[in-house]
Amino acid sequence: MKPCSPATSNSSPASDSPEHYLRFHLPHVHLRSVFGDDWFSLRAEAFARFFGTPVFLVTQTVVVAIWIGLNVSGYTKFDVYPFILLNLAFSLQAAYAAPLILLAQTRQADRDKAHAEADAQHREALALAAEQRQTLAARETEQLRELLQQNTQLTEIVKELSQRIATLTFELHDKVVGGSRPNA
Repeated sequence: MKPCSPATSNSSPASDSPEHYLRFHLPHVHLRSVFGDDWFSLRAEAFARFFGTPVFLVTQTVVVAIWIGLNVSGYTKFDVYPFILLNLAFSLQAAYAAPLILLAQTRQADRDKAHAEADAQHREALALAAEQRQTLAARETEQLRELLQQNTQLTEIVKELSQRIATLTFELHDKVVGGSRPNA
């Protein structure tokens, strides 16, 4: 069974044909992003995913170092020690980041669960197909055994008939050749 892409398949993507290798994932297509599918929702999920990347951590560390460096060195005094404004910025970031990250994790868990269910259905279908193939192979083996037995019986019948033909041929030959000989 050769997998085919939905673009080359003559059947619709929703069909249950064996050629459509994503057919077990189709019941889960309705799962959408927790944030929705509009522009803002997609940006919000992307932002939530960005929080755990090394780029975010390095960028935030550089910004905080520059912030503290500028205020400690005396170059500027917009947020002097104990850095209340920086603390407020971290609190604001945490207030938005935590729910976004939790929502992204929840959505990913839903996706993982849906894919695990689809994979389990696929494994069950494979097991059922293997069982059907095994049953078919056993039935065909039994048919072959029966055919072999019939072939053996036919071969024995042919042997018996050949022996009878040979016997009759010799008898006929003796009668034809023996009956035409002159009496001595």
